[in-house]
Amino acid sequence: MNYLSAELISKSFNDRWLFKDLSLGISQGEKLAFVGNNGVGKSTLLKILTGEMAPDSGTVVIREGIRLGYLTQQPVVDEKLMVKDILFNESNEVAKAVKEYEDCIHHPDVGHERMQVALEKMEELNAWDYDAKVQEVTSRLGVPDMDKKFGELSGGQKKRIFLAQLLLNEPDLIIMDEPTNHLDLSAIEWLENYLAGPQVTLIMVTHDRYFLDAVATEIIELDRQQLFRYKGNYAYFLEKKADREEILKAEVTKARNLLKKELEWMRRQPKARGTKAKYRVEAFYELKEKASQDLRKDRLELDIKEARQGGKILEVNHLAKAFNGLPMVDNFSYVFKKHDRIGVVGNNGVGKSTFLNLITKRLKPDSGEVLPGVTTKFGYFTQDSMNLNPGNRVIEEVKNIAEFITLSDGSQVSASKFLDNFLFPPEKQYTYVEKLSGGEKKRLQLLKMLVTNPNFLILDEPTNDFDIDTLNVLEDFLEKFTGCLLLVSHDRYFMDHLVHQLFVFEGNGKIKFFNGNYTDYREEFDEREQEKEPVVEKVSVSSVPEKRKASYKEKQEYETLQAEIALLEKQKSELEKKLSSGITDHQILLELGKEIELINNSLDSKTMRWLELSEKIDADR
Repeated sequence: MNYLSAELISKSFNDRWLFKDLSLGISQGEKLAFVGNNGVGKSTLLKILTGEMAPDSGTVVIREGIRLGYLTQQPVVDEKLMVKDILFNESNEVAKAVKEYEDCIHHPDVGHERMQVALEKMEELNAWDYDAKVQEVTSRLGVPDMDKKFGELSGGQKKRIFLAQLLLNEPDLIIMDEPTNHLDLSAIEWLENYLAGPQVTLIMVTHDRYFLDAVATEIIELDRQQLFRYKGNYAYFLEKKADREEILKAEVTKARNLLKKELEWMRRQPKARGTKAKYRVEAFYELKEKASQDLRKDRLELDIKEARQGGKILEVNHLAKAFNGLPMVDNFSYVFKKHDRIGVVGNNGVGKSTFLNLITKRLKPDSGEVLPGVTTKFGYFTQDSMNLNPGNRVIEEVKNIAEFITLSDGSQVSASKFLDNFLFPPEKQYTYVEKLSGGEKKRLQLLKMLVTNPNFLILDEPTNDFDIDTLNVLEDFLEKFTGCLLLVSHDRYFMDHLVHQLFVFEGNGKIKFFNGNYTDYREEFDEREQEKEPVVEKVSVSSVPEKRKASYKEKQEYETLQAEIALLEKQKSELEKKLSSGITDHQILLELGKEIELINNSLDSKTMRWLELSEKIDADR
C-alpha cells in the first residue's frame, strides 16, 4: 500500500535550485534514509513532504486516512506548557486518561476519590497497555519530570520530549530529521530496534552510519539537484556511489571531447539554423549541458601544526564533584599518556560534560587536583556555540586569534585562506555569525579550536550538524592526529573508528576504565547480562542465592498495586451487593456475574504480582 507520493517537485532559494523535478514514493513497511552534504536541501525536502513548506512546482499526495508524524530539528511550542501537556494529546481519550492516572501516581498527596476515578477510567478504556508504552518510551528516551515547564529544559531534553510524543501518537508514517541528535547511546540503540520493526514506515535524514545500517531499507542520496536510490546498507551505498561518480566522470569527459568536434561543426555551418540538421542542433545543446557539469566538490580540509608534547601530559588525582548532593565524579584518578585515544560513554546527566569541564579547569572540583603538563595545550570542542560572538563577522572570529595559521608542514596561510579550506568562501567570510546555520557554526567552532594548534583534543559531541562527508574528513584528520584525544559522542561508528579505551560513566560519580572501543564494550556488557539471567535448577536450601533487591520502579509498582487492589475489592463488594439485592432480571444478573468474574481474574493476577513484590521489599528491610 502506497502511503505517500511526490511527483516532479522543485524548490529554489535565492535564485539557486536546491532540486528539480524530484519524484519518489513510500509504501507500507519501507524505511527510506536521505543522505547528502549540508545545504543540498534534505531538511527542505522533508518539510515539503510533510506540507510544512510548499514546493515551487510539483505535488505531494498522502493517502487518505494515513496519519503522519513529523520530528523536526527545531520543534516549537509554548514555553509555559508542562512536559505532560506536550506528551499527551487531549483529543485522544486514552491518552487523556493515562495523563490523569500518571498525574495521580506522581503526586502522593492526591485524594483517594480522584485516584479511584482515574483507575476506573483506565479500566473503562482498557488503557493499561498504552500506559505501559508511555512508561517504556519515556524511560528509554530519558524524558524529564512530567511537571517541568518546557521553557526550563535544555535543547536535548526538548528534542527527546517531541520524539516521545511522536512515538506515543503511533502515526502510520514517521518522518524524522536527525532523530539521534541529543540522545545517549542506550536511547539510540532502543530507538534503532523500535524503528527497525516491520510495522514502522519511515522517512528520515540522519548522519549516524550504524543507525542507517540497522534501520534503513533504502538509502537515497540528494546530490546535484537529483535523487539517487540505493537498496542496501551503508557499505553498499558507498560502493555504488563511488561507481556512479566514476561513470559520471567518464561520461562528462567523453562529452567534453565530443563537444569540441560538435562546436566546430556548429561554427562551420550556415548561421541560419533552419539549414542545419535540427536533431543534431538539439543534441549539441544537450551535450553542452552535460559537458558543462562541474564535477568539483567542496571538501573540508583539516590541516594544523600540533604543539610539541612533553613527557607529562595530564594527571588527575582523586577528583570529586557533586551537585546538590548528587555525585558527578567520585574519587577519580588517571595519568594520561602519549597517544591516548579515549571515548567517554554513559547516559545523559551522569556527569560526562562535568568531567570535561573539570579537567580543562572550567569548573572547580570539590576535592582532588588536575595537573596538566607544561607543554599540554587543550583544544576543547563543546556542544554549544557560546564561544562565538554573534555580532562578529566570520573572518573576525578567526583574526581575533591569529592573522596567519601554521599548517602541519610548517607553511603558513592567511586567516581568509584557512576559512576557505573550511568551506567558508570569501563571500561567506563577511557574514555575521548570528546568520550562520547550525552546521556552519559547528564548523567555525572547530576551526577556532584548531587555529590554537592544540596537542590534546577534547571533543564533546562533535558529530551533531555535520554531514557524512564532513564526518569522514574529520575522522581521517583525527586518525592522523598524534596528540591525546578524549571523545564524547553518540555516534557509535565515529567512536569505534577513533578510540581504543573508554571511560564508562556508571552513575553516582563512578567511572570505570574499559580497554577497547564501544562495540567491544557492548559485546562484553551483553555477555555479562546473559550470564545474569536465572537458570532453573534444583538447589539445596543452603545454596539458595540471595534474592535480588527491589528496584525503585518495582517499589512504585508495589504502591500502585495496593491502590488498584483496594479499588477492585471495593468494586467487587458493590457488585456483590447488587447481586444479592433481590434483582430478578436474568440478563442483569448474567452481566453482574460476568463483571465479578473479570474483577476476580484481575484481582488474582494483581495479588500474585503484589505478593511477589512484597517478598522482595521485605527482604530489603
